[in-house]
Amino acid sequence: MAGKLGQKSAEELFRKAQTGRTSFIAELTGSGVVSAADLAHTMSQAFAAPLLDLDAVDVQRLPKGLLDTKICQAYKIVVLSKRGNRLLAATADPSDQEATEKIKFSTQLSVDWVIAEYDKLSKLVVDAATSASEAMDNIIGEDFEFDETSADAAVNDSNEAAIAEVEDAPVVKFLHKMLLDAFGMRASDLHFEPYEHNYRVRFRIDGELREIASPPIGIKDKLASRIKVISRMDISEKRVPQDGKMKLKIGPDRVIDFRVSTLPTLFGEKIVIRILDPSSAKLGIDALGYEPEEKARLLEAVQRPYGMVLVTGPTGSGKTVSLYTCLNLLNKPGVNISTAEDPSEINLPGVNQVNVNDKAGLTFAAALKSFLRQDPDIIMVGEIRDLETADISIKAAQTGHLVLSTLHTNDAPTTLTRMRNMGIAPFNIASSVILITAQRLARRLCLNCKQAMEVPRESLVDAGFNEDDLDGSWTPYRPVGCSMCNNGYKGRVGIYQVMPITDEIQRIILRDGSSMEIAAQAKLEGVRSLRDSGLHKVKMGMTSLEEVLSCTNV
Repeated sequence: MAGKLGQKSAEELFRKAQTGRTSFIAELTGSGVVSAADLAHTMSQAFAAPLLDLDAVDVQRLPKGLLDTKICQAYKIVVLSKRGNRLLAATADPSDQEATEKIKFSTQLSVDWVIAEYDKLSKLVVDAATSASEAMDNIIGEDFEFDETSADAAVNDSNEAAIAEVEDAPVVKFLHKMLLDAFGMRASDLHFEPYEHNYRVRFRIDGELREIASPPIGIKDKLASRIKVISRMDISEKRVPQDGKMKLKIGPDRVIDFRVSTLPTLFGEKIVIRILDPSSAKLGIDALGYEPEEKARLLEAVQRPYGMVLVTGPTGSGKTVSLYTCLNLLNKPGVNISTAEDPSEINLPGVNQVNVNDKAGLTFAAALKSFLRQDPDIIMVGEIRDLETADISIKAAQTGHLVLSTLHTNDAPTTLTRMRNMGIAPFNIASSVILITAQRLARRLCLNCKQAMEVPRESLVDAGFNEDDLDGSWTPYRPVGCSMCNNGYKGRVGIYQVMPITDEIQRIILRDGSSMEIAAQAKLEGVRSLRDSGLHKVKMGMTSLEEVLSCTNV
């Protein structure tokens, strides 16, 4: 070691480290033979890595949540920043392949090392963990609590031992931290997944799943029981799926709702928690990403006294938020609004919300029949799944009610043929449906790091741009990645196809025309396809071309 440590001494220190299950670097610096500063300089030269003085690093400004604290403490690592798909981290031993692989597995990111002195590094790791722990304890202790009223209804006397287990403090703190981190990282879902030899926690951020933590496998049963108790589920039942919900109080006047689903798997119960933020429905229609002409068409349709407005798209495309944004606009003291959902995801004061319960006989169709006896003005149906629900919804739209609902179809024109295939007569479709909007959610480019890029003209034409679009007045952007975003993206933006049912489209429906005929007529009337709407967002620099290509069809 730079001439200061003989081979025999090095071997003895190495054996001592193995026996004591400590790191060789710790034994080396602790022996006094080599100083931490000399070791850092030698490592920097040997591995051609930059040398960093950690005295200049402010622990409060270090990024949080990028790497599990346990990994940082075990391998004496400090994460300094993230750029794109790479982490910049400080270590005293860049040769530790185990640490490198652990980070790659935990974060799905590659690592660029800088060298730091071991003693300063150890102190900073402790300070960073203490800072994060204190911050979490402060939040939990003061303004962070679960609404556990009547949670005892979910358990019985035979579960006393299980109840004692779920109050285990490390489990409670871990769950609190995961929920806090998910909310802070703007995740939509948390996945707790047990496997044979490991356990992982993933967050869905901007539509993509990202691994966040790998807690010990032994935590899985206690964690599942804790979640079940606060979600009012039966903690003794582990053989069948269960659904529940819970509330989280953050601050004196902020409450977040969570929808919880459990699923028995080979190695334990997988749990998915969906974050339901009521404020998302109150952002306003301008925040959803509608273009001015699309917004005007939608607003004109929902202000009509009767008829049916349909929102279509795959799961997770923002249909519920779009519907509730419309309901929020219509929610006035002089209007009676009723909704049937499975389950209600957003609580909107002033709206009569019903959760369907198939086991109890409260289906969508049964709820709709009841609504029609409740003097409604506006009805929202979570999803039209069968002919009976569709038939009642259409009759409601024809008899003086505004009906809002969703369907799972690829775009607006195919929605009409899907309804025809369900068995609804063309006359009923043409006379009731007034507008269909299809939508997708595309990741929004980070304003801080996006970069202009050169794309061959042929590729742009193949993507769907016409010659008039390629006038040189704009340039596509690509994601880069920085500490403020997630691989170059931050947030999402809606891509919409808003198609009013005009007289000409009604004629095509009445003669049982195909979706291609409807699409061609809609294009003549100025309705953008989903692909065209996405390409317009590319021209505006809001998202990338690859993102639009991945979430829309030609």
